[in-house]
Amino acid sequence: MKKILYFFCLSIIVIGCKKDLAPLSGCTDSNAINYNPNAIIEDNSCNYFSPTPYEIITPNGFPDMLIPENNPTTIEGVFLGEKLFNDPILSANNTLACINCHMRETAFSDINQYSTGIDGIQGTRNASALINLGWNNDFNWDGSAKSLEDQAFEPIRNPIEMHNSWVNVENTLNNHNEYPKLFKEAFNINKIDSNHIVMAIAQFERTLISNNSKFDRFLKGLEPLTPSELNGYAIFNSEKGDCFHCHGTSLFMDNLFHNNGLDTEPFIDIGLAKVTNNIGDYGKFKTPTLRNVEFTAPYMHDGRFATLEEVIEHYNSGGKYSSTVDPLMKKIGVGLQLTNKEKEDLIAYLKTLSDNNFITD
Repeated sequence: MKKILYFFCLSIIVIGCKKDLAPLSGCTDSNAINYNPNAIIEDNSCNYFSPTPYEIITPNGFPDMLIPENNPTTIEGVFLGEKLFNDPILSANNTLACINCHMRETAFSDINQYSTGIDGIQGTRNASALINLGWNNDFNWDGSAKSLEDQAFEPIRNPIEMHNSWVNVENTLNNHNEYPKLFKEAFNINKIDSNHIVMAIAQFERTLISNNSKFDRFLKGLEPLTPSELNGYAIFNSEKGDCFHCHGTSLFMDNLFHNNGLDTEPFIDIGLAKVTNNIGDYGKFKTPTLRNVEFTAPYMHDGRFATLEEVIEHYNSGGKYSSTVDPLMKKIGVGLQLTNKEKEDLIAYLKTLSDNNFITD
């Protein structure tokens, strides 16, 4: 009993004599990449996530681009977004990428009237050209998406496009040999999710800026227009051509929706009304930009016109009346009554909006 008491007392003495363990040091800032929640003493080892800002220069005459606060444009994000845009890995069978329906050489549009998805099914609308998207308020022909991030969610899960699921896309990218590192560099995340996938794609799409056409150089006094192009310019900006009402800004679109007299009622595609449920919006579609219009055939929401000549002839002949036709179509049923020479001049002017650097750089 004495021995037990002796060893017990000795243990207390030994334990009591031990020095207190030093508090754990490390990075104590929760905003740092290497934050250590167990650290008590700051050792100045904190490393912070700092992607490289990507400077978007606003072209002369353009409004400021509205970029979401939660998705600032960075070099790492743009690089990742472009890689995703060009990678068929986002489709269910690895055969279809965004670039397949939005080809650079046609100003990120589709030469086909309707795009074909991975299951061989065609859509019902023409794939929009992706030009100066950072200045758009709405996306898709019917305005069904309100941001580039929202719009990027759609094609991947659409059964007639990429026909994939976001769960599958996330699993595929998380198990990829490159993408986890790229997402870490762009967003400082350890697990890839759908929100950051669309954020990267949107960052890339905001860099698709076109502002170096012949007409831009003309406005800067760097290149003259021909007499035919100047006459077309005058027609475009007068009641004679009636183009400027919807395409008169530096963006050559008005961020609005119009029924431009394509169809009579009942409409096969009700357009904006599908989103708003407003009967007054039947047959209205988003105004597309005319920048690079030379490259983006076929035209209109359903790609019904194969050439610019057909487009001009639609307006020249007066279009078709319906209850929601736009008041700006003042010559509905009558037409512009342009001569053949005036139509040629108008098309000559429209071609000055072509930006060859945009489709090759």
